Amino acid sequence: MIAVLDAPSNLGLRPPREGHEPGVRRLARALRGHDIVGRLNAEDAGRVDPPPYVFGPDEATGYLNGPGLADYAERLASRIGELLDTNRPPAPTHHQPTDEFQPTNLFPVVLGGDCGIALGPMLALRRRPGTFGLAYLDGHDDYSPRLDPAAWAGRLTAGGLALGLVTGHGPDALADIGGLRPYVAEEHVAHIGVQREPGDHEIADVAAFDTSRIRRYPIEYVREHGADAAAEGARAHLEAAPIDGFWIHLDADILDQSVMPAVDSPNPDGLSFEELTSVLTTLVASPRALGFHVGIYDPERDPDGMAGAALTDTIATAFRASGVA
Repeated sequence: MIAVLDAPSNLGLRPPREGHEPGVRRLARALRGHDIVGRLNAEDAGRVDPPPYVFGPDEATGYLNGPGLADYAERLASRIGELLDTNRPPAPTHHQPTDEFQPTNLFPVVLGGDCGIALGPMLALRRRPGTFGLAYLDGHDDYSPRLDPAAWAGRLTAGGLALGLVTGHGPDALADIGGLRPYVAEEHVAHIGVQREPGDHEIADVAAFDTSRIRRYPIEYVREHGADAAAEGARAHLEAAPIDGFWIHLDADILDQSVMPAVDSPNPDGLSFEELTSVLTTLVASPRALGFHVGIYDPERDPDGMAGAALTDTIATAFRASGVA
């Protein structure tokens, strides 16, 4: 059974213009307007409201809205933990998972939000018995540290560094909540879809991501081998790992800008909706898949709602094809 939970946080993004909050806070409402709850045959799990958006840097954490992000991560983790505990069978008596072990039969679908909401589900899983992984579908790596940290003092964004934070790289206030750093080990992460633009090399240490223990399926791999191969490789990696399940992160900017312009950083070399549907179907169908969240789609950049309707259709189609919905 699927439970749809709204997490309408925009705390992890910069203002698109002075004095204006990022529009991703309306993602959940937009996808609900396209009947995502009904199309997934889901329960309505309500929403977790974020703290108010604060304009200006936060020197203490180094991140925009740092204190709010920390507070929200804990509250979102608590709610996701409640959902995962619904109808949960007994925990395994060993660390090596088996095909029969299902940590829960309630599958949370979380409607973000910027990518910073990833802190919530990964903290929720870290608090649980067992070891867990992450499938990260994103047009950016969300990991590479900035080359000139001083230039970004107080203005880093959780939306652009979420994978780094959940794998333990960052200030204690965000990356070590409850002394639980890292929330997921790098070797238990599979990333699909990263594509590089010239500016990335100028502001970020992209080599850090390329040499990390994260299993990587960049856009070049997808173009050479196909989206299905990337999804199957990521699923095989996570199912072979000594973990008890994995979460799925979807950033809408993994899609090509020709079909998904409604994001803050449109992707000049992304997936088609058909490719994303196939990737999601493969991952959601895994017996290790525990939950899913989607972020970055901005309804303010989609005045006719067509991109949001297509994103909703992709998610619903994949979940039905996987047998979860």
